[in-house]
Amino acid sequence: MRSRLTMRQAALALALAAAAAVGGALVFQHVWGYQPCKLCLEQRYPYYLGIPLALVTALLPPPWIRIGLWCLALVFLVSIGMGVYHAGVEWGFWLGPSDCGGGSAPGTGNVGDLLGQLSNIRVVSCTEAAWRFLGLSLAGWNALISGALAALAGFAALRGRA
Repeated sequence: MRSRLTMRQAALALALAAAAAVGGALVFQHVWGYQPCKLCLEQRYPYYLGIPLALVTALLPPPWIRIGLWCLALVFLVSIGMGVYHAGVEWGFWLGPSDCGGGSAPGTGNVGDLLGQLSNIRVVSCTEAAWRFLGLSLAGWNALISGALAALAGFAALRGRA
């Protein structure tokens, strides 16, 4: 007898994988110092939506689990588009948003702190990939990871059992 991933298990796997992906982005930012641009930050939104949606989906009754998985597939299809768009901006295939710079500066207590922080701020352009692995930037990797998550959600919705 072969083992098959249930829809409930697929939803939990999606939550775990999405949390790992966004956790990896946060490690790049806070541990290794790669500051995200506007598009980088926006690419996290599908994950911030997908993680709780996947957890809720895992708790739903069987007919609703399938609907939740289709919703997750849609969330991660949008995420693929966001990653491809950003990667295309980095490669110069098309223009990015005109207001693409760094994220917001941390709060400050006084003017002296603000001046010190301003001297350390580096504006991050959406057109420059800060890091590449196997020729892909983080935006490209996001598109691939999102594709895998969308495929898992869609496959589980089509073929899964409760």
